[in-house]
Amino acid sequence: MSQIVTDDNFNTVVLKSTIPVLVDFWAAWCGPCRQIAPIVDEISREMEGQVLVCKCDVDTATEVPAKYMIRSIPTLLFFRNGELVHKIVGATNKQTIEDKLKSLITE
Repeated sequence: MSQIVTDDNFNTVVLKSTIPVLVDFWAAWCGPCRQIAPIVDEISREMEGQVLVCKCDVDTATEVPAKYMIRSIPTLLFFRNGELVHKIVGATNKQTIEDKLKSLITE
């Protein structure tokens, strides 16, 4: 299951994670966000223990999206060892997300 991240817990949950992290920036009113949500949830279940999958609602969190210059949603940010290493803007397919996460696990 995806973990919810907010302005208050982002540093602790994402930046201090010992495993790679995928953060899905989304909003309830966003059609493309709803389109990729099942894919993100599926990856969260399938890769549990290897990666941490988080969701950040841009309507409730404002500091984190501003810090990472989130201008369009959905935006997927990939972190390893507290560093932003990759970004995907817009809806994408499962294979693209999985390939990026697998590369973070093996690097």
